Amino acid sequence: MKSNFKLSFTLLAFLFLLNNSGIIANEKVKKKEDPEKDKVLIIVLKNILTRGHYVVKDLNDSFSEQVFKTFIDGLDPSKRYFTQEDIKEFSKYKYQIDNQLLNDDLSFYNLVYNCFLERVKKAKSYYGGILEKPFDYTKEETIDLDYEKLPFAKNYNELIDNWRKQLKLQTLDKIREQNALEKDTLKKDKNYTVKSFATLEKEARAEVLKSMDELYIRIEELEHEDWFSTYLNAIVSGFDPHTTYMQPNVKEVFDQNISGKVEGIGARLQKKGIYTQIFELVSGGPAWKQGDLEEGDIILKVAQGDKEPLNIVGMRLDDAIKFIKGPKGTEVRLTIKKKIDGTIQEIAIIRDVVELGETFVKSSVVMKNNKKYAIIDLPSFYIDFSDENFRDSAKDMEKEIERLKSEDVEGLIIDLRNNGGGSLKTAIEISGLFIDEGPIVQVQYRGENPVIKRDTDPKIQWDKAVVVLVNEFSASASEIFAAAMQDYKRAVILGGNQTYGKGTVQNILPINQFYPKYDKDLGFLKMTIQKFYRINGGSTQREGVYSDIAMPTRLSYLKNGERDLEGALDWDKVAQADYKQANSYANFGDVVYNSKQRIASNEKFIKINEYAKWLKENQDNASFSLNYEKFIKENEAKEKEAKKFTAVFEFKSDVTYTSPKYELALVKENKDLESKRAAWHKNLTKDIYISEALNVLSELKLSKKTTILKN
Repeated sequence: MKSNFKLSFTLLAFLFLLNNSGIIANEKVKKKEDPEKDKVLIIVLKNILTRGHYVVKDLNDSFSEQVFKTFIDGLDPSKRYFTQEDIKEFSKYKYQIDNQLLNDDLSFYNLVYNCFLERVKKAKSYYGGILEKPFDYTKEETIDLDYEKLPFAKNYNELIDNWRKQLKLQTLDKIREQNALEKDTLKKDKNYTVKSFATLEKEARAEVLKSMDELYIRIEELEHEDWFSTYLNAIVSGFDPHTTYMQPNVKEVFDQNISGKVEGIGARLQKKGIYTQIFELVSGGPAWKQGDLEEGDIILKVAQGDKEPLNIVGMRLDDAIKFIKGPKGTEVRLTIKKKIDGTIQEIAIIRDVVELGETFVKSSVVMKNNKKYAIIDLPSFYIDFSDENFRDSAKDMEKEIERLKSEDVEGLIIDLRNNGGGSLKTAIEISGLFIDEGPIVQVQYRGENPVIKRDTDPKIQWDKAVVVLVNEFSASASEIFAAAMQDYKRAVILGGNQTYGKGTVQNILPINQFYPKYDKDLGFLKMTIQKFYRINGGSTQREGVYSDIAMPTRLSYLKNGERDLEGALDWDKVAQADYKQANSYANFGDVVYNSKQRIASNEKFIKINEYAKWLKENQDNASFSLNYEKFIKENEAKEKEAKKFTAVFEFKSDVTYTSPKYELALVKENKDLESKRAAWHKNLTKDIYISEALNVLSELKLSKKTTILKN
């Protein structure tokens, strides 16, 4: 069986985490139960996972308990529906789910699912009744939004009170927003009559009610398979966080997201509970150019031009995408909850044609101290598995380096920031461009010895200085390349303290291929089947790659890596491979020391570190006052604190970035390309991390010394 997995699965080291958990329904949900299909899915997924997943997982009481928690949290992440009495009733199956799976029994699922639908039926009466009259804003009370730590409501009365507090918080936030608009209007028009608090409060409640109604309209579209996929994901994620079940329609969305050309904003989206989240911005796309949208941001509402915003919370991902996408030249306004500080912002973006070209390798040249250097942006380790002759990241990198060599470039910065990975094959081939030949990475299937993947080409495409720039979101294949360059001492690794730490490989499996006699589409399974190891023997799992030179970032103190994911596989190590260190630099230690000294004394980096600590403090504080005066004061204090950091990333270097010579003619002929490159070059001049990478690069002195390492 193991060999079949190796041969039949398409190897991918990156994929979007598409999960329908956390979506909620109402009484009008279209129940299209198919008990036969449900049982077939259980049977097939169980067999695939137990036979092919990297981890041998016993379906025991511990596994049962994990599925129990994950499924309930997936249905009710904000603890709006279930009470402790419900949980007690569900708990009779807490340690029996493993046995039910073995017997294709859905008793636990049916109990929780049916109870959930009943609880949701009452939800409209909860929020509708609560929002009929004003809240008491003088009452001294707080709300805690750390739902992971909070218990479920003791009973029905406490549940209703939790609803009241959540809706009161939403109303307070609307009042605060309206107050700010009133002040801005008054500044512009001294004759403007400011609305009374009673009016603002009434309008705020009406807005919250409208948002809730829109949510429940959208969730009427959900069907039984949406709920069942939540249960399936609770099961498969019990093996590891990157193993995911995808319904047929979700797979279609995935295919759309990785297509080569689309009209829209240039953002890849994923489902995050009940929310639509920005997974990735396409370099050069409209959202990337606009500059306000960031990975991890949550889209709450979508408006077409000057029309009223539509609440997309709880909406199907493919439906949300339909509203966000649109013809070139049209405007879409997104109401965003920022990942970093939780603030609500409206961002206007003009849609455009987003082409694959902007996800390809590109470079820029720059002069420093009378020497020419280049930065190569590698957004992903892309490849077309269906067409070997089509361009891929390795072919493009080789071509780009050759072009830069013809311009007498003295050193390269390889920018892997936010590069989530891609093809293992191209990661190996790109690594081989910087060494003569030798091992690049070790790959292990479960129960087998690691296989060393090598660069077998003795040619060195680039033998001069290299700096690899990474951050906390450099993952998978990015970590393979960075680790290889570090282990060979071929490059200086510079960036956040450590990379993401994803040392596993997933494959997408069409489930029907394992049950061909079934004529209905069963969807797809993204499953972890391998683990990566560095040539020094250590895994990149959890640990990632530690930078030779660590720089403070906004994410320095936040939980955002593989190590922070529940159920992430452990770090371990295997035997070291035989390899020769390049020891490319005569002054490696001095350069690293000098850079660390610059960073430690740089006011900008000091301020960035303070900002990162502030973000951590705010992330940990999930309690809010529901007293109006205190709520306003808390928000004013937070805004005042935030203002101290408004200029934290303001930076302007004194160097000029330009396109390489071969591209200059293309830029002249293509105005779209010209604007994309101009925007990129402008951003490079404002990038303090690029600036320091350039400092490091300019100080490196080459050495020919080599050292042989053996076990």
